[in-house]
Amino acid sequence: QFASKDTLRIGFISDTHQWYKETRDEIEAINQRGDIDFVIHCGDLTDAGTAKEYEWSRDILSKLKVPRITLIGNHDFLGTGDQTYQVMYGPMNFSFIASRIKFVCLNTNATEYDYMAAVPDFDFMEQEATTGTELFDRTVVVMHAPPYSDQFNENVCKVFRRYLDLFPRLICCVHGHVHDPEIRRYYDDDLLFYSVDCAENRNYRIMTITPDGYEMEQIFY
Repeated sequence: QFASKDTLRIGFISDTHQWYKETRDEIEAINQRGDIDFVIHCGDLTDAGTAKEYEWSRDILSKLKVPRITLIGNHDFLGTGDQTYQVMYGPMNFSFIASRIKFVCLNTNATEYDYMAAVPDFDFMEQEATTGTELFDRTVVVMHAPPYSDQFNENVCKVFRRYLDLFPRLICCVHGHVHDPEIRRYYDDDLLFYSVDCAENRNYRIMTITPDGYEMEQIFY
């Protein structure tokens, strides 16, 4: 349904945890706009990774009137939460293409594995950089925890930047986790990392991508 659109508008929310009232208000505010094509949740759907929390979160997010995409956050791993996530939402690394833009969604919660797993998964990133290149011209990378945060494997932060360079015309990176709407240049170069605030602080981001570029807004509700 997005193939013929030259302008794409994405809502980014994150870290809803157990702020259920705030998240309901957030969903209502997004629904009232009527101009957002889809919503990406950057992780921490839950606070303790319990099945009941996943169900509560799903019920609230299901009220969105547009398609939604969800990433896994570090809180979503707690207990057997990562298994519940995969049953409800699917793989922890995935991608999709909309309006010739590839969105690459990564699991960056290395601490939850005690650094014993390939997180971030560089093989996956390398594969996605060259798969379907005839179908997309630009890339947005989305993750929960950003480089140099407590969840990210600091030993591979510099390598991660090299792998990001593989993606055709990388626009920017978007993440959650830090509960702050900061904009950072983690590598002291032109690549911007946009943080999406938590639901408690009652704001979210809207990214509008046009053929000429993009605009990122912070929206309070």
